[in-house]
Amino acid sequence: MIEIIPAIDIIEGKCVRLTQGDYDRKREYGDPLDMALQFEDHGIRRLHLVDLDGAREKRVINYRTLEQIASKTGLVIDAGGGLRTDEDVRIVFESGARMVTGGSIAVKDRPVFMGWLERYGSERIILGADFKDGKIAVSGWYEETSLDLMDFIADFREEGIEMAICTDIDKDGMLEGPSLDAYKVIKKEHESLQLIASGGISGMKDIEILDESGIEGVIVGKAIYEQKINLKTLESYILKNS
Repeated sequence: MIEIIPAIDIIEGKCVRLTQGDYDRKREYGDPLDMALQFEDHGIRRLHLVDLDGAREKRVINYRTLEQIASKTGLVIDAGGGLRTDEDVRIVFESGARMVTGGSIAVKDRPVFMGWLERYGSERIILGADFKDGKIAVSGWYEETSLDLMDFIADFREEGIEMAICTDIDKDGMLEGPSLDAYKVIKKEHESLQLIASGGISGMKDIEILDESGIEGVIVGKAIYEQKINLKTLESYILKNS
């Protein structure tokens, strides 16, 4: 069964959602801890937590919010945003994250990222593969690169990466459905990769289609916050398929 992973994106300590990664198209949804507690109450076991201030400033900023959620829930948290140094990773792990997601750092400072993979192992280090028009984008999606998505994933698979979060920037926050074709190609080439799809989820049907396609996880954000997906419906789906 596909793992449903709600996203909490943080700016200035508040839960927000952006549209296509645009900080000027931001909508606030209240207190991150309150949201995390609601998720847990409805059977969610995993959380994707993104420090958007950190992504923009290139350093971890909202680790206190991570610490609060980790200490007051039993959620398995993977944290991303602003991870650039060994110290950043130490801070988020000590603040309660079980895993970290590195995207920009894998592009901009490969030796540092590989050091994390060697030190913490492939069960705790997730590759962030955010893309636009088939090319990798970094630094909170402000920078597009010439790196091909498929080549990027293949490269780090050879280095031992076992988990990847793939976000289609054009789909993110648009509620128009996920990039199913891209995910199918990735799974065809990397059958054992634990692939987490992100971006575009508009309703339960999208989750069901991804599940039927063998995708291991799905990150859901705006669809929950805009009530396109009801938490009770998610709970029923989890219970039915557990």
